[in-house]
Amino acid sequence: MKCIKDRLKKPWPYWIGGILVGILNVALLATTGVAWHVTSGFLLWGVAVLDFLGAEPLKWDFFNIFNVQYKEILLNHSLVINKFTILNIAVIIGSLIATLFASQFNIKKIKNRKQVIIALIGGIIMGYGARLASGCNIGSFLIGISSFSLHGWIYWIFITLGAFIGTLILKKFIL
Repeated sequence: MKCIKDRLKKPWPYWIGGILVGILNVALLATTGVAWHVTSGFLLWGVAVLDFLGAEPLKWDFFNIFNVQYKEILLNHSLVINKFTILNIAVIIGSLIATLFASQFNIKKIKNRKQVIIALIGGIIMGYGARLASGCNIGSFLIGISSFSLHGWIYWIFITLGAFIGTLILKKFIL
């Protein structure tokens, strides 16, 4: 048992992570018929909240464009309980289990108000960017490149540029 715990504590090589992500994506595609999409679940949760508040987001042009992708979910009125939600919950639980196995679970105290504001702004920008790109680094980047789609390569260029600029901002204002 100690040997397993030691292996789980140490970082794994990137190539093992890549193989595992590939296997999980193939398994997900085979079982659900959908490639790995994380942000779609969050999008549908947001739609459910806005719909509950009376905003009627399903009448917006955005959802006319993506009606094909979400047609089954929209027809069944299952904005909260659907395959994307189940996948997101599985990712959260899997991340928690991996963190607990590695004994790395730690709730960090928020340092100051500036940290909260920067985190909120960063989250909003990332969410907006994920919708513009039709997904996050999983849905747009990994799935896009593995299916030989041009959008995956374009995403790679701009995510690299964004990471570089984000690092400069972090170094200047936060670290």
